Amino acid sequence: MNRPKSYKREYVETFEDGPGGWYAWISNFEGPKPIVFENSRVTARSPWWIDYNHAPPGAGYMHMLASLSTYGPQTEAIKEMGGPNRFIAGGYPTDFTHAKMTVRLKGELLKRNAELVLLVQGGVEGICSGWLLTGQTLQVSKEWTEQTLTLVPHPTQWTALGSRHDRTDTYGVKPLDKVLRNVDFNIMLVMYPLNVVPMGSVSGDPHALRAGHDYPVWPSKLPEGYIILDEVRIHFAGESTPEDG
Repeated sequence: MNRPKSYKREYVETFEDGPGGWYAWISNFEGPKPIVFENSRVTARSPWWIDYNHAPPGAGYMHMLASLSTYGPQTEAIKEMGGPNRFIAGGYPTDFTHAKMTVRLKGELLKRNAELVLLVQGGVEGICSGWLLTGQTLQVSKEWTEQTLTLVPHPTQWTALGSRHDRTDTYGVKPLDKVLRNVDFNIMLVMYPLNVVPMGSVSGDPHALRAGHDYPVWPSKLPEGYIILDEVRIHFAGESTPEDG
């Protein structure tokens, strides 16, 4: 990848003119969908798809509420769903080491033991490696709050996403410092971990099957609610060229 040696230092998205590249997900099969955009804000509202790509022996299940691709080119579907991606168009870095991400949000959530966390994904040696910032969770209340996450390269702050048994050709665990230096897939706000409980009996290991696709689950065990994003800011710590995966 050919990149300049210096970058803009701060990404600011106020959603004044559309979702700016932010989008949501339907499923593995149906792909991305538009995130709800109204009054210069974006809203993620349940029910959300159960992402089973990282079922045990991976880190588990999650809901993907809001996604932003960080490096192009994007697929036609993602461009259609998210609109012009101002992060990519602005030439912002993919080196997120020590970056500070500030979000202004409000909403109502029945968390059901899940937390709203940041996920970063980057390619290393042909594998998509995701890390969840479980050491710094985002809190959701009915009033607007502004909260800042610091993306420190300390594994104790993070949970490696890993892969379910049959997706290891795509997903896996790579060193956190390498991923943070080149987050060239996407960033997401997700609900994690999910308490996935089969509705009825399941023949065999439920983690070897696809929750919500191969068998129904109890929705009452899953998070419900909505979050509204008013602003996202990412301040990048340095201007060094990130290492390619």
